[in-house]
Amino acid sequence: MGWQTEDVTSATATPFVLLYDYRCPFAKNVHDHVIAALRSGLALDVTFTPYTLSQGHVEPGSPAVWDDPSQAAGLLALEASLAAQQVAPERFLDLHEALFAARHERSISLMTSGQIDAVLDEVGIDPAPIWDEVATGRPKAAIAEAWTHFHDDLEVFGVPTFVVDDVDATFVRLMDGPDPADPTASVEVVSRLLDLVISRTEINELKHTRLSR
Repeated sequence: MGWQTEDVTSATATPFVLLYDYRCPFAKNVHDHVIAALRSGLALDVTFTPYTLSQGHVEPGSPAVWDDPSQAAGLLALEASLAAQQVAPERFLDLHEALFAARHERSISLMTSGQIDAVLDEVGIDPAPIWDEVATGRPKAAIAEAWTHFHDDLEVFGVPTFVVDDVDATFVRLMDGPDPADPTASVEVVSRLLDLVISRTEINELKHTRLSR
């Protein structure tokens, strides 16, 4: 689903998709910045969409992860997040942030329903409707559709990736998340990042050869 606020201007007016997998620390950094910017009042039109990293490691001829029961645990958190967008959209940002924090700040694998239930409880979401939605198969089908489209049609290879107009995909790696002491600083971080992604399409790759710290 899309998250939009009023008075959208400049590059932030452009709708975009932001791909995620909770296992990626760089996805956490970018998504935490976007969440902090939204909460700080930055006007964005963003659709949060899962992109399972597991499928990129499947051997040719093997079943896709969404068709392989042995891979089911690796999709649970993504399925739950999609279900939350449907049944508890007003709590999704809180859950999204909490799932990233559980994985990377508390080393919780998020591969069992019990682990995910604990996070759902933390943010005030009743787990029962979430798992009812997961049981329909719709979240898993959406994961399969998203991965196939973005990988096959736009050559997406990882997360976090920004997708604009369903034709331009840009992978971004930020080394740091928001400043806990000043979450409003994420407004400038996200605004500048979107300007680079959306307005400077002539830049194919920009990468520091080493970290300054």
